[in-house]
Amino acid sequence: MGRAEARRAQSRGSRRANAKSGIRRFFTWRKLLGSFLAVCTLGIGAFIALYLLIDVPGANAQAKLQSNTYKYSDGTLIARTGDLNRESVPLSKVPKDVQHAFVAAENKSFYTDQGVDLKGTARGLLNTVTGRGKQGGSTITQQYVKNYFLGQEQTVTRKAKELIISLKVDQQKTKSDILAGYMNTSYYGRGAYGIQAAARAYYNVDAEDLTPQQGAYLAALLQAPSQYDWSAASETSRKLVLQRWNYVLNNMVEMKWLDSGERSGMKFPKPIAPRPAPGLKGQSGYLVKAAKAELIKAGVSEQVLAAGGWNITLGVDKGKQKALERAVQRKLTSRLDPKGRKVDSHVQAGAVSVNPKTGMVAALYGGKNYAKHETSNATRTDYQPASTFKPLILASALENDAKTQDGVPINADTMYDGTTERPVKGSDVAFAPPNEDDKSYGPVTVQRAMNKSVNSVFAQMAVDVGLDNVKKTAVDLGMDGEAGGFGTHPAMSLGVMGASPLNMAGVYATLDNHGAKVTPRVVKSAERGEEKVDLPDPIGAQVVDRTTADTVTSVLTGVVDDGTGSAVRSTGMDIAGKTGTSDDNKSAWFSGYTPKLVTSIGLFGEDNTKGGKQVTLKGAAGGGRVNGGGFPAEIWAAYTQDALNGSSGEFDLETDQGAAVAPTPVPTPTTSSPDPEPTPSKTKESESPSASPSESETTPSPTPTKPSDRPTVSPPPQPDDPRPSTEPGGGDEPQLLPPEN
Repeated sequence: MGRAEARRAQSRGSRRANAKSGIRRFFTWRKLLGSFLAVCTLGIGAFIALYLLIDVPGANAQAKLQSNTYKYSDGTLIARTGDLNRESVPLSKVPKDVQHAFVAAENKSFYTDQGVDLKGTARGLLNTVTGRGKQGGSTITQQYVKNYFLGQEQTVTRKAKELIISLKVDQQKTKSDILAGYMNTSYYGRGAYGIQAAARAYYNVDAEDLTPQQGAYLAALLQAPSQYDWSAASETSRKLVLQRWNYVLNNMVEMKWLDSGERSGMKFPKPIAPRPAPGLKGQSGYLVKAAKAELIKAGVSEQVLAAGGWNITLGVDKGKQKALERAVQRKLTSRLDPKGRKVDSHVQAGAVSVNPKTGMVAALYGGKNYAKHETSNATRTDYQPASTFKPLILASALENDAKTQDGVPINADTMYDGTTERPVKGSDVAFAPPNEDDKSYGPVTVQRAMNKSVNSVFAQMAVDVGLDNVKKTAVDLGMDGEAGGFGTHPAMSLGVMGASPLNMAGVYATLDNHGAKVTPRVVKSAERGEEKVDLPDPIGAQVVDRTTADTVTSVLTGVVDDGTGSAVRSTGMDIAGKTGTSDDNKSAWFSGYTPKLVTSIGLFGEDNTKGGKQVTLKGAAGGGRVNGGGFPAEIWAAYTQDALNGSSGEFDLETDQGAAVAPTPVPTPTTSSPDPEPTPSKTKESESPSASPSESETTPSPTPTKPSDRPTVSPPPQPDDPRPSTEPGGGDEPQLLPPEN
């Protein structure tokens, strides 16, 4: 090689050496380490800055949304209201095994970690940047933060916030709070948010009743709710479900949360088929409306109730509720033809049934369909209770030791003049009410006057007792003293004030409960998380003496055995009750009770084409007048027989007055008898000093007979063999009813 070539080679080597020397100047290991440390420092600084700048926010709007659930006394769902099917429950309501199932499924280190998974978060960030889809590996704390504080969007910013907030939340909240929040905010499919809604949606149980196997399935669902829904899953998806379910249980064994022997015997708990969420159609809306009104009265504001999250259990018995609905349908609505008869479209029925020992509403009927008629006929107070008010006048007389104008103590045997349109004596206001059909009874005992609902007798009795005293007793028993028309005037005796079936059921339940106040209550309990509503005790203090209440009960058994309430007679059942029919047949009632159940049935004439105007019920179902001894009594009888299976027990009464009368036999009409009323059976009535022997009724043996010793009677006549009314033009006697469909 020549010198020229040697110089060129040396020059090239020199340039290469100079190049290497230049690179080393820029990329020495010291500089690389320094750069790395600088980046780390910047990263740490940025993280610290973010940690200081990012606060834990409030819950997002979605996380706050919850439904209110309303349930029967047995826990069966009545309805769910609100924008979202979520019902938060405290962790104490979730079995420990179920809690462990969720931790085993999602984050085995949950109880010991700092709330974040750096590897999982880094992987999630990388997936987001590269567009590879959703991240994996988030901790329970991170998922809770995403669900409760942030949102579901897949962005680097959201993931960074998730990391910072998760660290802070882990420091600020207990693990129990975080786990509860996670389980209550997660989506489980079937429209269910939260463990309680999921437990109901998949197994129709409350969260507190979940088994470990069921809990493991719900925990497995969170990975892919729609894909893992057993009822809709493909064969492949079902295999994945089983794999995931087994994975959860095996992790529980690994973590010493589940015994391996118990685990080996577990079988997959197949969930129930999906069901539509109950709405507010039919009677559900009326039950929910009554419950809401009661909670608001107890101090829960409408705004708080509307915010959702309430678990509300009613005292309503599902079986009795369905029995009441069946009775109304069979005895009333099946006979109506709203399209063929205009008056039939005016018929509204309402009913409330109460357990007299607990005060809880056992059943409630608000109308044909809440979706079409929001006004609840069970709680409306714009119709007159009519003659169902008369027992309250007698109760006031007994409670106040009242006397007649002639100074005779008022009791079941006291004689009154039952002449129609007889002017009331001692009244500041002229008042001479007619009896139904303008019928006169002459001298008549209080017992018989109650049996036959004689207006002239009770108008006089109200004045004898004192109108203020009558109103006070009525309010003490449960009437609304502020109701429209409840003034202290003689017409009060005809029940011209407003009242609802709920009011009257409470009044009669108080009588049934021997004078201890019963204020019917719909809601058994209401809870939201750890918050509970303090509800008043439906059983209150003694408001009338036991003897007073028991005597009225005894007298009202006579209304059933020998009076206008004969349609409810039933072999083997002690029954007390009273019919009522208001002016022009605008309302008709039967309020009655057995030792176990009190029920008030009301029928109301309402013309919705005229703004709900009160109209007559005459002609309904193709018949004539409608009164308390007809449709209301028949509904009451059918319901009570069904609800109690024909066994009511016996009244335990502390009284020697009233009833103990044999049922009046059904007369055979003859052309020679001028009196349409059946020949009266013997009663306890005594002669009035002013009555002539021919006018007084036969007096039986002075030994009182207990109501439970009443003769066994036949059931009421069936529709295909109707009993003709003894008062063709009106009154509370049973009317001729059309046959059932």
